[in-house]
Amino acid sequence: MSDSALRDRLARVPDASPREDLEDAIADTVSYLGSDAAQRSLAIDAYWEKWNSPWWHMLLLFELGEARRIPARAVTAMVDALNAMPLKIFPIWPDDAPGANLWRDCPCHCALGCMYRVLAACAVDVDGALPWIKPWFERYQMADGGLNCDEAAYRVQGECPSSMVGTVAPFEAMTLGAWTAAQEAFLDRGAAFLFERQLMKGSSSVHNAEERKAEPRWLAPCFPRFYHYDVLRGLAALVAWARAEPIDSGPLRSTERNHLAARVPLAGGR
Repeated sequence: MSDSALRDRLARVPDASPREDLEDAIADTVSYLGSDAAQRSLAIDAYWEKWNSPWWHMLLLFELGEARRIPARAVTAMVDALNAMPLKIFPIWPDDAPGANLWRDCPCHCALGCMYRVLAACAVDVDGALPWIKPWFERYQMADGGLNCDEAAYRVQGECPSSMVGTVAPFEAMTLGAWTAAQEAFLDRGAAFLFERQLMKGSSSVHNAEERKAEPRWLAPCFPRFYHYDVLRGLAALVAWARAEPIDSGPLRSTERNHLAARVPLAGGR
């Protein structure tokens, strides 16, 4: 599809405001990320104020394939801000973090997964700079291989209300860098979760029944994804796992892994 055809299609979407000056908009974001204002924002909070913080500007540039343009001072400040977060746990029970502001004092699984990828694309050794992130993902993986950013889901008895959105970002992040045996096991369980959901099925649980209503939307590509999910995102994550995983490392899902590695081309690749 040509650029003009895409603009025409977007213009037919209600309330859409396609910009002709994309390069100017990107330059504005790059300028903001390099500014003292962005530094002040990150010194206060890594994440908030949501939707207009350095976090979202960085994530959007990453999704546009422009992570290389994120200023180094913003990258350094983001690493420092994440390390300065008061809590390095995901509180599940009320007494896990008494007195804490659960919105401000700790991130969620998908937030960490998304920013891990951004920082890796900026040439950060994320495992060295933020060594607590991958163990976080391992700690909060649920019995079916998924995760959920709703802390109440971990208190549910009799079912496993994991989330596609809460799972895919940590899974994407864990495919990057070197793997320990525990991290490889995490990825095998996460891949099994995505296969069992056929990349497009919502939760079968009562607690997370709302997720099933999202299934039809997952079939259409979504941009910017931020914390949204679509089938192409799940497929790309599985392909990254299949290509990075040593095929002879273990029996789990070897048939599916071989199939993906051999049959699915890299985006824009061979």
